[in-house]
Amino acid sequence: MLLSLILLLSFGQLQAESRYVTDQFKITLRSGESASHKILRMLPSGYKLELISSNSQTGYSQVRTADGTTGYVLTRQLLNIPVARDRLASAESRLEELLQEPGKLSAKLAAVQNSLETLQQSHATLSQEKEKLDKELETIRRTASDAIRIANERNELRKLVAQLTHQVEELKQDNRELSNNSNQKWFMIGAGIIILGIVIGLILPHLRFQRRKNSWGSL
Repeated sequence: MLLSLILLLSFGQLQAESRYVTDQFKITLRSGESASHKILRMLPSGYKLELISSNSQTGYSQVRTADGTTGYVLTRQLLNIPVARDRLASAESRLEELLQEPGKLSAKLAAVQNSLETLQQSHATLSQEKEKLDKELETIRRTASDAIRIANERNELRKLVAQLTHQVEELKQDNRELSNNSNQKWFMIGAGIIILGIVIGLILPHLRFQRRKNSWGSL
């Protein structure tokens, strides 16, 4: 009875524990298609090989390693996909990347937001600079417009001065001509008076003689 109880307890403990076969083992790379051929090297589980050919009769496949070594391995020891350990490691690595993605995305989002704020500030600064340049350009345009207007007015004034100068010269010429005419007029008047005086001087004695003659005749 006691022996049966011990066996039952032992059987229960055996059932409670589990074991797994490891996939970490090595295979032989031989120089030929049999176990009697020379072992060239040991290949670890998951090692990637280039398949050259397979022989279903011998059960061997010719392969090439990453460093260019050519040999033969048992076909049944080859898989079309990486071993579970490598796939698990790849899956865990991918899972770790996915778990880190939110943090990376948050960091990228923060960086994008910072870039956006920087761009907005730059845009505001550029807008202010543009407004300043527009004002300066408007001032330059007004100054240029005033300069053109002043130049036009100066040209008009020059023309007006030239016209007035010409008119003054004409007036001076007219004044000289009028002065000459006036002098000639007064000269003619004076000459006429002199001539008239001479004539009167010549006539008056004759008139006096006639009057005396008439007076004598009446006596």
